Amino acid sequence: MSKFRTAESVSPKHPDKLCDQISDAILDAYLAKDPLSRVAVEAVGGHGKVFVVGEVTSKAKVDVAPIVKRLCGNVELETRIVAQSPEIAQGVDTGGAGDQGIMVGYACSETPEFLPLETILARKSNQFLYEKFPFDGKTQITLENGKIIAAVASFQHALTDDLRESLQEWLETQKIAPVSKEVKLHINPCGDWEQGGFDADTGLTGRKLVVDNYGPRIPIGGGCFSGKDPSKVDRSAAYMARHVAVHYLKKNKSKEVFCYLAYAIGTAEPVEATVIIDGKQEQVKGFDLTPNGIIKALDLRKPQYEQTAQYGHFGNNFAWDK
Repeated sequence: MSKFRTAESVSPKHPDKLCDQISDAILDAYLAKDPLSRVAVEAVGGHGKVFVVGEVTSKAKVDVAPIVKRLCGNVELETRIVAQSPEIAQGVDTGGAGDQGIMVGYACSETPEFLPLETILARKSNQFLYEKFPFDGKTQITLENGKIIAAVASFQHALTDDLRESLQEWLETQKIAPVSKEVKLHINPCGDWEQGGFDADTGLTGRKLVVDNYGPRIPIGGGCFSGKDPSKVDRSAAYMARHVAVHYLKKNKSKEVFCYLAYAIGTAEPVEATVIIDGKQEQVKGFDLTPNGIIKALDLRKPQYEQTAQYGHFGNNFAWDK
């Protein structure tokens, strides 16, 4: 039976990714001034306006307007940022998790990045095209038995013939996967387009979770990463789960590793910490999986997050990828 796999990638100028970057750039700005800042900030943008909302408890003061202008140009801005709920804070103050949740980490031997092949292909094709067309855009790659049989590319301000030529160039020069002689290319399927980003559509922080994680073949816990400081385990524990998965993959020379971490709000130790190594489940050992332990091990109190909001949180040589 043939095995089909498909994954997509979106450019940094996609409206959802703009919102992710706004949220993480604000987080970075707070951490740069106060590494102990507690931040949970989300953005929604579209049609000339950006709305930033969330909770921040910090010694730092951050002007949001220049950050939004740098990423989005001249737009109308409205903010609603308040202090973190004291009822949540009392659990975090003692070292507990900032929320309940399930985090899934993953690593496989298919690519040097330890990510699924289709996910890496979609990402790399998007990065290649974005260098030529630095605007709103999407790519999608379909594999059959490890061979590229279809590729989709839609980019703002890219003429169909130019985009087709660039995608063909990438297909011919990439060395990751074989390309079918009958590969189907879908280039700007709805026609060439000039209106993109916030001019064409709305964006929202955390709406590209599968792109942020491992692609559609791998389950995710469901929590958004962007705009959240590392006391929120839906970010920090997801990074640790990836780190644990990579560790066990290398240690056991495995083909595939899943790591599952689950927490209760206000509680430091996870209620579940398991790995599945090539189908065999065992307990995670040798790691401090408390929020504070994770933050220390992966050095998560420093500004570094805007970059994660561009082309995925995994497989880009971050500390948790090692």
